Amino acid sequence: MRNPSTPTAITHANVRLLIPLPGSFEEAVRDYERHVPALDSARVAELVRRRAPWAEVLAQAAANAPYEFMIFWRYEITPLMSLAGDRWPCVTYLMGNHSIAQRMFRHDPAVMLSAPLRTVICADASGLVTFQIDQPSSRFGSYGDPEIAAVGRELDRKLADLLDALGAPVPGELRAQP
Repeated sequence: MRNPSTPTAITHANVRLLIPLPGSFEEAVRDYERHVPALDSARVAELVRRRAPWAEVLAQAAANAPYEFMIFWRYEITPLMSLAGDRWPCVTYLMGNHSIAQRMFRHDPAVMLSAPLRTVICADASGLVTFQIDQPSSRFGSYGDPEIAAVGRELDRKLADLLDALGAPVPGELRAQP
């Protein structure tokens, strides 16, 4: 874990992926939210309240996330931006899995700057719907820890599996690393 005694700037490359999704904007959002369900925050709060064993937390996460990701936060930005005259259909999310994040957090709690993953589903003027995300390995590789970087590459593969399930093309970058 980096904990500098003076301010430090870490410059790192980031890869943003723009992936076309099948169907209309509404269909793409509905399909995404079916594959990536909302975090069962009431259940998580109950586990925390009673200080459940970590094995139970892992089981809850597995049951909640059929494709290993959950929605921690969702915001439909279009209504607000429409007040300025913008009409782009757009929903933004924080998507992740606390059981996976913990495997990085134990090495450096600052990984929470990059976890959960920020995602966007939006449509352009022609109606092309895209799913956009920063490639997990490009984010987590910046922490300078091989254990964290390995989880980032694992997240790349899990993201590829989710895209397959959504019927979306999978960028080669997500399957390129061991």
